[in-house]
Amino acid sequence: MQKTIDVEDFKPLSTKLLLQAYGYMLQVRYMAITYDEHRNIAQYVHSTSRGHEAIQLAAAMQLKKYDYAYPYYRDEAMLLGMGFTPYQLMLQLLAKKDDIFSGGRSYYNHASYKGEDFPDIPHQSSATGMQAIPATGAAQGIAFLEQQKLNKNQNQKPLVLCSLGDGSVTEGEVAEAFQFAVLKKLPIVYLIQDNDWGISATGAETRTMDAYEYVEGFKGMNRVRVDGSDFEKSYEIMRNAYEYVRQERQPILVWAKVPLLGHHTSGVRKEWYRSQEDLDEHAFFDPIIKLQKYLVREVGVKEEKLQELETKIEGEIKADFEKAINAPDPDIEDLLKYEFAPTPITEEQGVRCPEGGKTVVMVDAALFAVEEIMRKHPESLLYGQDVGGRLGGVFREAATLAQKFGDERVFNTAIQEAYIIGSTAGVSAVGCKPMVEIQFADYIWPGINQLATELAKSCYLSCGKYPIQSLIRVPIGAYGGGGPYHSGSVETSLLAIKGIKIVYPSNAADMKGLLKAAFYDPNPVIMLEHKGLYWSKVPGTDFAKMVEPDEDYIVPLGKANVVLTADPEQLEMGNTLVVITYGMGVHWAMNAAKKYEGCVEVLDLRTLNPLDEEAIFEAVLRHGKVMVLTEETLRNSFAESIAGRISQRCFQILDAPVCAIGAENCPAVPMNKKLEAAMLPNADKVAEAIEEILAY
Repeated sequence: MQKTIDVEDFKPLSTKLLLQAYGYMLQVRYMAITYDEHRNIAQYVHSTSRGHEAIQLAAAMQLKKYDYAYPYYRDEAMLLGMGFTPYQLMLQLLAKKDDIFSGGRSYYNHASYKGEDFPDIPHQSSATGMQAIPATGAAQGIAFLEQQKLNKNQNQKPLVLCSLGDGSVTEGEVAEAFQFAVLKKLPIVYLIQDNDWGISATGAETRTMDAYEYVEGFKGMNRVRVDGSDFEKSYEIMRNAYEYVRQERQPILVWAKVPLLGHHTSGVRKEWYRSQEDLDEHAFFDPIIKLQKYLVREVGVKEEKLQELETKIEGEIKADFEKAINAPDPDIEDLLKYEFAPTPITEEQGVRCPEGGKTVVMVDAALFAVEEIMRKHPESLLYGQDVGGRLGGVFREAATLAQKFGDERVFNTAIQEAYIIGSTAGVSAVGCKPMVEIQFADYIWPGINQLATELAKSCYLSCGKYPIQSLIRVPIGAYGGGGPYHSGSVETSLLAIKGIKIVYPSNAADMKGLLKAAFYDPNPVIMLEHKGLYWSKVPGTDFAKMVEPDEDYIVPLGKANVVLTADPEQLEMGNTLVVITYGMGVHWAMNAAKKYEGCVEVLDLRTLNPLDEEAIFEAVLRHGKVMVLTEETLRNSFAESIAGRISQRCFQILDAPVCAIGAENCPAVPMNKKLEAAMLPNADKVAEAIEEILAY
């Protein structure tokens, strides 16, 4: 690709195509005028594409139906150029029931589409720059399918279009996407639209270089500049960019200079922060006026014909808007639909404890489960820090997998938690089944943005079109002086994010069965795996070792398990309680229960979301006395929320106050082993609490 543009290089475009583009531009103009004239009706915040029309149409009109597009919130003209109608866009503007993208759940220009007639548009959030990682993940998935010869039509060469504003390129997560794209040579076009504004801040205030200059540091990223207000130039550059990516299967960045002719959004109006001088300067580059003059002077189209077209489109936009106003609103009964896609795993299957089976530790049970999955599903892949063939994971949880399945299916990533998590949205969208690892729970925080904004909301805001199949394994928990950044428990923070599932096994059999269920679940699932249980090296955790279940064994998510039952006679006399817990808490509870033989039931939750509330309340009903036990710091924790629900729902049948036990409320787990022990629960502390509860 050339870095400069010579007009003589351009191939002339047909009059038909130029008039089609002009018609789209007129639609954009009159949509913006209509929305502004009816601000009381177009009340939800929105942005229009005025000023950006030429480059957006040039990009959209050349996409193939088998491509993937990640537009951003100002890409209204891009959607029109793909073939969506003004009426369809207006239904989203007014949050109507028949909005084909989100059913009235998301903002204007936030497309989400899956079909045979247009490019697929996976869900993306409104957070600026965040789409770069899922879009790059989609390109990663396409490249993987091609490399493994799993693509349905090998003659097709799909690409991903990722659209960004220049201001958003300053986001660190965009750098992670660029780095991975050039490292793996992915088929993606990054279209950067620079209007020199980021709400009220100019480019000069916020950066020392534009995206074209910035991307020079990413070795292997081709790049090109274009006047994004000139449709012909933009069309030719996008044609060349697409041809380059389809043939070379490598990334390219197209930087387009465009004017901003409208407001930043309907809620931040241009007159609030822009001078008349600035508005006049941008108006000089209006793409509609440029194309109109070209059509008349160079192509020979009569002005009367253009005026007829404009009058026709103006009337159509007014009619469409009136029709959209009268369209039905969403049904309130549908509010809770699409939090999750239905899972095929609803019943326990296979043999949990086969005759003559070998006893295994938890880490090996997980390893064997992943190996069985990868043998059965060639579309599955595993990646993360240090999981590749050289080490096989810092806990050896991926040992030998790269040697067995190849470096394309099991590989190391850079230290990029945001990319590791966020890329699974795109990898999943193109039909792959990603499994990824975060090295320690304490290091998941850089990935939370992608988890919360992209993965968690995708199924809900796309009305079920794009659930994200993403299995994220996270070692967690404290033991043996691991210190403040290798010992943390984070489940409460994760559970605050709706739209993801959280699993927390306590033994080898559940590890294998739950991991497989998590893989087959079409939703984002985080497997929290306690490091202290991996090898049962911590005293009192022998229960974590179990006979390895058979290959067909699977445990549905959301089903708790009674791992220790109380004696019926003690239960009849009212001398029992139930400990509701998970993870390491199961082992503390079972060891503490030895001092009160027959008086303690232990309920292992196994899955924290979905939560088996039915099993919880049934256990409370049986015993009337309850302890909720966690390794997390107790205050404001998941355990306290369970205790609160029990108190509210079961108040009349409780024989004692609900007791919640957890770690001391320290900001981090101290390195010193004595301090660590003082902070955490243990079997002795749990036993003391059991004695107090049973005394009621």
